[in-house]
Amino acid sequence: MAKTGNNRLGRGLSALLKDEPEVKSAEDKGAERLVGNIVEIDLKKIKTNPYQPRTNFDKTALEDLVKSISVLGVIQPITVRKVDSGYELISGERRMRASQIVGLETIPAYIRLANDQEMLEMALVENIQRQDLDAIEIALSYQRLLDEIHLTQEQLSHRVGKDRTSIANYLRLLKLDPIIQTGIRDGMISMGHGRAIIAIDDINLQLEIYERVIAENLSVRETESLIRSIKKPAAKKIAKAELPNDFKKAVKLISEQTRSNVEVKRSKSGKGKLIIAFDSDKDFERLRKFFE
Repeated sequence: MAKTGNNRLGRGLSALLKDEPEVKSAEDKGAERLVGNIVEIDLKKIKTNPYQPRTNFDKTALEDLVKSISVLGVIQPITVRKVDSGYELISGERRMRASQIVGLETIPAYIRLANDQEMLEMALVENIQRQDLDAIEIALSYQRLLDEIHLTQEQLSHRVGKDRTSIANYLRLLKLDPIIQTGIRDGMISMGHGRAIIAIDDINLQLEIYERVIAENLSVRETESLIRSIKKPAAKKIAKAELPNDFKKAVKLISEQTRSNVEVKRSKSGKGKLIIAFDSDKDFERLRKFFE
């Protein structure tokens, strides 16, 4: 079943691996027998990628892959490099894990030459291309390419096929508090929410907004509106127009007669309100009788 399908890949080449030449460069003896070929490799001889940028593997997706491999076999070969003690995985860790769960002994693999830096770069770039990768993992991969491979953002843009603005938006997510970054990774909020929250410099305020977004199930647009209201400077209080003296005298007289606080709001056009305060229903009833 699964093994039969896999054995068709690279038929005849598996026999060449019995001697397993040590291949570190294209000039090494036996390189032509391994490099650039798809061969069946013993799963026990493959080490996981020490530069694997991915830390989260979706359990459901892995289970689906296990079911697929148990029926159809490994359709897409993994990519490895030859090392002294066997092979080291460059890409395809989920396929390798699923094959181990199914119980396969070998897996089809494409063998290529790569030094440590090239291996890291290939793993990072391949990782970025995955559709199920969360925004923070993508951002971390971009940052590692900039820091460890020493790429410029322009070079990074060409390597991953993304415009610089998109890359910059991902990188900015790393300025968020780690708790908020975890929220994005766990699907509590979206990248859009994170981009909106970045506009707030105060980390404590970021967390308050984050908690409110989750508690009130705010959309990205509602979050953006909330942040605009927070950042908007308090509106300056409009200076009250000075009341004419006869108004002041009238307010004082009404206040004394009603034994209540009285306020007059008056616009420049002469329109306004007369406000008489009361302390309770009983006090209101007293005022009502006063004006009967």
